[in-house]
Amino acid sequence: MRYNKVLQDIKTYEAGKPIELVVREFGIAPEDVVKLASNENPIGTNPAVKQAIINNSGKAHLYPDDSMFELKAALASKYAVNEENIIIGAGSDQVLEFVSRAVLDENSSVLMSAVTFAMYEIYAKQMGAKIYRTASYEHKYDEFMEAYRMHKPKIIYLCTPNNPTGDATSKEEVLKIINAVDKETLIVLDGAYMEYAAAKDSQYAIEPNDVIGFENVIYLGTFSKAYGLGGMRVGYGIANAEMINQLYKMRPPFNISTLSLAAAIEACKDETFVEKSIALHQEQIKRYEAFAQENGFAYIESYTNFITYLFDESMDSTMIADALLKRGVIIRNLASYGMNAMRITVGTEKQNDIFFKHFLEVIA
Repeated sequence: MRYNKVLQDIKTYEAGKPIELVVREFGIAPEDVVKLASNENPIGTNPAVKQAIINNSGKAHLYPDDSMFELKAALASKYAVNEENIIIGAGSDQVLEFVSRAVLDENSSVLMSAVTFAMYEIYAKQMGAKIYRTASYEHKYDEFMEAYRMHKPKIIYLCTPNNPTGDATSKEEVLKIINAVDKETLIVLDGAYMEYAAAKDSQYAIEPNDVIGFENVIYLGTFSKAYGLGGMRVGYGIANAEMINQLYKMRPPFNISTLSLAAAIEACKDETFVEKSIALHQEQIKRYEAFAQENGFAYIESYTNFITYLFDESMDSTMIADALLKRGVIIRNLASYGMNAMRITVGTEKQNDIFFKHFLEVIA
């Protein structure tokens, strides 16, 4: 069997290890496993959303409303845009796939920061495009402009806040980059963690309305993080109507499930759950910052629901991650990103207590 040659240079995306794997491999009871690897909402899902899923479970044999009218109307109201400016995806990463398929080919290239969301590269390589990265993980204007002038990429990815590092780029800096490139370069503004950045510092808050006037910009959002719907896989893209029309040609029918659609619609009705989630995070992340300072290692200031710990040569992220895993604590080792670092989702007070305890035992 002969496969497409572009697959030879693509590494499979590695998701955070599931609880089930730890139970199988180490014989740890599920209730004793703490998963702080995938940036899921530690307090779960809004009870009203759970009830909506139950109420709609009898419709599992039916295809969803493929127009997704109710969900798009809710998002249009939330962001003060028109429904024709919105496309729904099975997670915002599916919208990324639509974008890649719509504009890339083997004669094009993409530009991203040195360390950022892995699917940018994977989707681009699937289309045969070349990959260029800036020198650092921060989205620095000078670095992006130098690379932009040199390579004239078809897509620039701006991930703010950035995954997996947690840093963010101010709205002023993002608009500076957008205004500096020509209209033939598509800018993907990935705001998967934007709710957390906006709550921390308004200078880093970017709304779709801030960029929808640009014909070459698409804003991505998701229900997976602050809304606690990671398992339901619902995301969206917001852009000018012409771009959305073109992306719809890439969208398969019924691309999110009946239950996912019902869950997302209900989630839009109550921002109190999101506020509660962010309040817990803002309280608990201070403990992670203090813990790093007390134990003599660095961290990246976070604008997300996770924090990245940075280690020097005296500590090894792979050793620490493996040792924690055997104790039932799942975090994300960033060695695969070329960093001696690890990313930890900020959990509940109890989950964080368990992490701190085991971490200290591992490095003792």
